[in-house]
Formats: sequence, C-alpha cells, structure tokens
Amino acid sequence: MAYRGSVKMDIQERDYMQHLFGKHISRGQVRYIRAAHMDVYERNRKGTTFTDAVSGRQFFDCFSSAGSFNVGRGNEAIMATLRDALDAHDMGSHLLLSEHKVRFAAKLASLCPGDLNKVVLCATGSDAVAAALKLAKGATGRNDVITMTKGYHGLQGYSLSANGKDYYKELFVPLLPGVHIVNMNDLEAVRRVASKNTAAILLEPVQGEGGIHAATPEYMKGLRQICDEHGIMLIFDEVQTGFGRTGTLWAMEQYGVIPDIMFTAKSAGGGLYANAAVVYREIEPLVRYVEANPLFHTSHSGGTDLGCIVSGAVLDYIVENRLWENAAAAGRRLKDGLEQIARENSDIVKEVRGFGLMMGIEYKYEFIGAIMSDCLVKQGLWAVYSANSPQVMRFQLTTAISLEEVDEILCGIRAAVKVMRRYLILLLPLAKVPMIRKLMENVRLQIVTFNRVRDLEELILRFTARRASPRRPSPLRAAFQRLRMFAGSTPSIVRK
Repeated sequence: MAYRGSVKMDIQERDYMQHLFGKHISRGQVRYIRAAHMDVYERNRKGTTFTDAVSGRQFFDCFSSAGSFNVGRGNEAIMATLRDALDAHDMGSHLLLSEHKVRFAAKLASLCPGDLNKVVLCATGSDAVAAALKLAKGATGRNDVITMTKGYHGLQGYSLSANGKDYYKELFVPLLPGVHIVNMNDLEAVRRVASKNTAAILLEPVQGEGGIHAATPEYMKGLRQICDEHGIMLIFDEVQTGFGRTGTLWAMEQYGVIPDIMFTAKSAGGGLYANAAVVYREIEPLVRYVEANPLFHTSHSGGTDLGCIVSGAVLDYIVENRLWENAAAAGRRLKDGLEQIARENSDIVKEVRGFGLMMGIEYKYEFIGAIMSDCLVKQGLWAVYSANSPQVMRFQLTTAISLEEVDEILCGIRAAVKVMRRYLILLLPLAKVPMIRKLMENVRLQIVTFNRVRDLEELILRFTARRASPRRPSPLRAAFQRLRMFAGSTPSIVRK
C-alpha cells in the first residue's frame, strides 16, 4: 500500500486501516486511542498543527510527541538539511570516525553549562539512559541507583528498571537489582538510601509522564551536596525538558545545578531522524573509565552521520531563533490562561504547574483526564494525559508557537472544559462513592465504556447521513429508470 501524502481518507478506509493495525500490530492500541476520539490520521503536518485525513479537520498538536517537535512539525529548514544529507550520505559505519559526529558533539557540548563537554552518541532516550547508568556504574565501581517515584525513563532494560511506576515493570520482574525509588523532593528519603554502594541518583528536573512535577531548587542543591559527599554521580534526564522547552536551553539552568551526567533525545532529531546523546563532565573517574573502555556503549543506529547532521541543524535553528525565550513567553501566556480556567473551575481543578511550555493541569479525580482528552479532541486540540498520573492533562506545545496560537488553544481548552462539565453533572456525585470511583478510574473499564459510546455515536452519524442523502429508488423503479436510459441512448434507427 503506497503512502498517499495529503490524500483524504474515507471512513471505510479508516476502519480497514484500524482492522489491519489490530491484526498486525495491536488491537489494544486501536481500542485505547479510539476510546477518546484520538484515532487521527495525520496529514499536512506543519508548525503547530496537523490535519485529520478523514474529517479534514485541523488540530493543534498540544503534545508534540512528548517534546519531539520542539522546532515544529515539518520544519522546512530541518527537512531541507535531511534532504541534502540524503543526496550524499547514508548512516555511516558506527565504528569509524566521522566529521559529522565530531561537529554535532562539539556543538552540543558548547551549549551545555559548566564542564559538561564529553559526549557519548546514542540512538534513543532508552538507549541514552542505559549509557548514562553504565557510565556511572563503571566509573564508580558501584551497583545501586536511586530514582524517583512516578519518574519515567523508557521501557527497555536499564530504563525500565529505573522507572518509578510498577505498572510498567510488574510483568517483567526480576529486573536490574539495586534500584531504590524515593519520592521527589524528599531529601531525607535520599539520605536514608544513599550509601557507599550508590553509583547514581537519576531524575527528570520536571517529570513528564509523572504529571509535570518539578524538583524544587532546595532539592536539587541538596542532591548535588549528597552526591559530592558520597562520590555519587548525579544524572539528569533532559529528554523531555531539554532543547528550550522549559524556558531555558536546559532545565538544569533553572536550578543553577550541574549534574555529572546528562542525556537528551526526542527533539534532538527535529521530529525527523531519531538521535540521542549523553553528555558528561570532564572529571577524573568518568574520563578515566571511558578512555579505558571506549566501546563501553556503542550502537549501529546511534550517532549516525544522518542523525548528527540533522541534530546539528536542530541546534543551529534553536540558537538562531532563541526558541527558549519564545518558550518562556508563550509559557507565561499559557500558564496565565490555564490558571484563570482553574480558578473558574476550582471544584474540579486541583493545580496548574510547570515551566515554559511543559505545563500540566491536575484534576481532582483520575477519570477526568480521560474525559478531558476526548473533549479536547472535539475542539481540535490533540492532547494526552500523563501515563503515570492520569488526572494530569499535559500541554507540551512546540517551542516555536506564536502567542496568537496560544490564545486559540486556550479558547479551545475553555470550550472543552465547558463540554466536560456536562458529563460531570452525573459523574461527580457518583465519584463520591469510593467503590464506584475505583471502577470509574479503572483504565480497562474506561476503554471498554468509551468504545461502546463511540460505537453508538458512529451508528447515529451513519444513520443521520443516510437519512440526509438523496432517497434511493426502489429496485423496481431503479430497473425501470435504467431501461428508460437505455432506450434514450439507443440510435433512432433502432428505435424505429
């Protein structure tokens, strides 16, 4: 089946596509996204928007694939760079030296604070987590790692073990031993666990999947002190928070704290070509370990020539356009608007929080997140709730967004909340009963229920469309009309 670009897709083709997706990939994923009207087929992906191939509706991308599209969807400058690179390059051999690897690594290091200037090239965020933890363990000769409750670092190997929610891990135990999970912003909990066996403390400065929870300045400074006292490596996960998203180029700049190791991915590839990297300080234990073990972490698809060319262009675009400043200004506009909406709906909204264009609005009940996703889609806003905190709706807009577009999005959010409140007239009283609320917050039950509602909606739509279409003639009338048409098209000499 050839990809048809911006060609419109009809409902029958959509349904068949979903059938094939379920057959060959995952029926569960189809049911999951269909439940909230999020089964959108992207076309015309430009800037902050994309178009649904079925309905033709334009959507604001309020998620940016967890920050993958910091420079915007289909950024022309980055796309042109990739097209030019494809004319002269392939991925390149991962073991050979390459000018493109050097240029990207040097450029990335020059934009990092302090003495963060040594780079390990990786393929993805999960790959970078593994490299960072292997580096910390190898350099210290220790095994234990401290991570945060609700933290998210990927779903493979080391990264899965470091995740702070059992939901992702419970089917795959035993995992990496020696991982201790503590609550974010609880320094005493860290002090109780930290020891001479601890290799690293790993955290996101602002938790993405965890519900947009930010570390406090006191906590960050306390972690730095604990690490210095015990010879522990402090690792920051800047996969979602980096490249200008929080209003500074790196979230660590919000705190004035430099980790020993930092890693980044997602928007490093400009939403076009996946790439990732670990950056570590030029300090004796780390440098000594890598010099002695230069192939401690390699990847056939990490740090490719194509990936490094694209990532270098992404860094240039961010710096030339100072996108972190735009993210700070647009983030203030977004936060002010969300806080106003929260004040108007204080009975259901608990809090608005975040930095720059990494914002979250937390509701008082988990089930509201799923309903809000559905209501937002109907207003032309594609957004998702946090996987580790379903009651938190995330807004991670492209950092290249305009203030006018932020205002449009806020209007859509306000309209979505108004629609959602109609559902809550019945649901809020039910939520006060603990047993019923537990059922309402069951994800599997939500998916089944919302899919049944979706089935009913589509049945009504099709019935309405059929009634609105021109009335079809009966089979006998249709046959008679075809006979008349045949007689009318017959040459006159035959009719005579």
